[in-house]
Amino acid sequence: MKKILLFLFLGAVGFTAYSCDNNDDVVVQGTDYDTINQSFDISPNFTKITDNLYRWSDDFNKPLVQSDMVLIYMQIGTDGDSPVWKLLPYTSYVGNGNNDAVDYIFDFSKYAATININSTNTFSLTANPSYYQNKKFRVLILPANGTGTGGAKMAKGTAVDYNDYKSVIKYYNIDESKIKTK
Repeated sequence: MKKILLFLFLGAVGFTAYSCDNNDDVVVQGTDYDTINQSFDISPNFTKITDNLYRWSDDFNKPLVQSDMVLIYMQIGTDGDSPVWKLLPYTSYVGNGNNDAVDYIFDFSKYAATININSTNTFSLTANPSYYQNKKFRVLILPANGTGTGGAKMAKGTAVDYNDYKSVIKYYNIDESKIKTK
């Protein structure tokens, strides 16, 4: 009889403990804010603001997440068949007696990106269109939360040198063959 009471007591305690579990296993899914890498090439038509300032601006298809970052690289040449990319901001020195320079800079918000090309006051961009015409840029929209294409996690403890285009492409698993021109 004592053994039956012991089993009934243990059964009652087990039932009570199980019935008090308030875990309904309901998973609430919110909005997915993970960004998948977006990359595209542009050959923008810059708008003249002044003789020393030209600007291009474009809206993103949808707003970025606050933690996303935008990097813009300018093609400054080629190495064989491969383009050579330089991270903006970038300064190109004209090489004249005035020591003039042309600055390529960008900024972005969650809604748009802007590229500005400005020169020193003694160097007219209008008179030197090669500094703003037929330029190619690569725009990379990257998740700052450490995920790559398709949500693949980056290796912990690894660092990326954003000045080194090839390092960025490797770190974020960007397939260059899929980069389109916008």
